[in-house]
Amino acid sequence: MIRSVNPLAQEPRYELIGRVLRENILSGVLPQGFVLLEGPIAAVMQTSRVPVQSALRQLLEEGLINRFDGRGYLVGSGGDDVIPIRRDIRELELDIPQVVDQALQTRGTWRHVYDKVEEEVASCQIFGEFRIVETELADHLGVSRTVVRDVLARLQERGLVRKSPSSHWIAGPLTARTVSEKFELRGIMEPAALRLAGPHIRYAEVEILLGRIGADPGITPQYLGDALLELCIAQAPNAALVEMIRSNRLLLSSVDRALILLGLPRDEDTIEQYQTLLDLITHHPIDSACEYLRYHLSITARRYLARMKIVAVINETGSFAPYLSPQ
Repeated sequence: MIRSVNPLAQEPRYELIGRVLRENILSGVLPQGFVLLEGPIAAVMQTSRVPVQSALRQLLEEGLINRFDGRGYLVGSGGDDVIPIRRDIRELELDIPQVVDQALQTRGTWRHVYDKVEEEVASCQIFGEFRIVETELADHLGVSRTVVRDVLARLQERGLVRKSPSSHWIAGPLTARTVSEKFELRGIMEPAALRLAGPHIRYAEVEILLGRIGADPGITPQYLGDALLELCIAQAPNAALVEMIRSNRLLLSSVDRALILLGLPRDEDTIEQYQTLLDLITHHPIDSACEYLRYHLSITARRYLARMKIVAVINETGSFAPYLSPQ
């Protein structure tokens, strides 16, 4: 995996945010009694609230902040005699080291552009093999080479790109053999995980999902597949198996989204199969659901290959992103 020049660029965002808050608490920039709120902190750090929540929990465990009878957290150990200081954190001019700020900005930019690149790279490889030119990708996105390398490293983890012997980034071709092998793995691993997950499945949420099928015209096979994974299969008490399943599905999920974006219609038969599978999970012995899941995956593999063939005959030569060079 390609590492960013910035030594902090690979750290989790909550660690970077926690580092900034911790140093400002210890230096006194954030005074005792100051009320820390998730929203304003997220605005300063230019991030979502999720990593801010994790950073605050970490500081709470360290005893640097505490809960009180109000919204947010108080800086310090607290006490009844502490008067909460309610000010906008943006007024305090936090000390944010340049290396941390750059890491936050790099990771933020990486996330902003990743989905666009994944879509373009997944779409192209249906039509053959392409080289990704780093400089042209940077120009196309208007970002630095560091950000581009972070994006490509993530694409490599997902199996969407690889390095050639000459160290060029290559995408595709996505062959029928590759797809068949990935579905064969799914047919082995996912029913096994579903059987293990039986006692741990989130049955109440599965029932709610079943009620939505048919009533919600916007529900898609992709949504149902993700829900099946999270509510049922991923509940298996074997973390290594679940991680292998997630990894194996990444390339197929990315290309499936690309096929939809290229204009293929929603597969209504697949939605009906998901409905049958979820009904079996909630109302019948888990073994019957496992057998049906194996059948469903074999049918899905054939449909997936057929959809790829339909798209492959389209002449898309002139519509690829400028950083993608056909090989």
